[in-house]
Amino acid sequence: MKITGVRTKLYEYDMLRPLGDANSPQGRSRVASLAVFIDTDEGITGISEGSPGARSNIHSMVETLLIGRDPRGVKGLWKRMVDFVFKGGNAGIVNDAISAIDVALWDLKAKADNQPLWKTLGASTRRVKAYASGIDLPLSDEDIGAFYESMARQGISAGKLKIGLNRESDLRRIGIMKDALATSGKSPVLLIDSNEYWSPKQAIRNIRHIEEHFEITWAEEPARRWDHQGLRKVSEGITAAVATGENLDDISQFTPLIANGAVDVVQVGSGTTGITGAMMVADLAYAYELPVSMMNCPANFMAHLAAALPNHMMMEVVAVGRDLAMQVDQTIEDGWIVLGDSPGLGITYDDAKLDSLSVDAASPGSGASPWGRRRGAALYEVGPSEPDSIDEE
Repeated sequence: MKITGVRTKLYEYDMLRPLGDANSPQGRSRVASLAVFIDTDEGITGISEGSPGARSNIHSMVETLLIGRDPRGVKGLWKRMVDFVFKGGNAGIVNDAISAIDVALWDLKAKADNQPLWKTLGASTRRVKAYASGIDLPLSDEDIGAFYESMARQGISAGKLKIGLNRESDLRRIGIMKDALATSGKSPVLLIDSNEYWSPKQAIRNIRHIEEHFEITWAEEPARRWDHQGLRKVSEGITAAVATGENLDDISQFTPLIANGAVDVVQVGSGTTGITGAMMVADLAYAYELPVSMMNCPANFMAHLAAALPNHMMMEVVAVGRDLAMQVDQTIEDGWIVLGDSPGLGITYDDAKLDSLSVDAASPGSGASPWGRRRGAALYEVGPSEPDSIDEE
């Protein structure tokens, strides 16, 4: 079996609700995405979902490095791509391209074996514990309650709330999430995420105040993603675990955090240089007796890897309609993602739907974080209703 080429299709759609955090409290509902197809001479195609900005890199990498090679040697091809970008570094758009290609190759390998990817990766179970994540700073109190109640009806009792701009509002909203999750009939597990908006000292002060009112399981990205001294300071200054890693690209970026005791829950995802890279980071965490948590992705496709990790805790489920153009062999039952038996990722793109959503270029504001880091971050706290920049005043 040989790789013969790569195809991509850019498409855009409206999600079921706006997503936003401390750096983008106004949120956004429009999202652009990239369907990726890697073809072979035996008629088997591997698919993945990629970043629109990585489109040209995806094509150039496949065409330069992978055409004519056997796609089943996924780890070797991953190494070939990572070595190729050695000088510039495996980060940013380049990392996004490698990630999308790697996921498509794993899908292809499992399809060639005629088995679901979770089996190809060595999992002995098809079930992955889930937690609900509203990415909900733009939502009203009523919408927050409705979202977490909808997840509780599926048996999910853990939830993560976006916080960081207003202490009293954060407390009220955490209470709403807790009450909604309690309708599952299970004890709520509460997670918070300030998205690197605070300095370490700000984080300790604010999280300690929250912990006077609620038991928090983890505080996510309470300081900058690379700041091992600051993150360790936060971990030692609060009761909750510190979770971080979702915005790191490469295993080399995780090493100083883990070696310096700066992370209690290691977060991995497809952005961790694909399935192969995420697997390596999870193995590193396992060596230090640290749990990992899988980050969200369209159609929860990374649950296949999560099912195979002995130290996996629970996976983020956003449920915002990003599988609009897909048919997915997967369900959520009693708080668990249950993977099906379809070969590969268990995902099939709906060609007619893709065509109807296809665009020539992504619209402004449809990217992952169109506003960047918010004014005042780690310096002084700016309320959600205040302008994002001084120029707007």
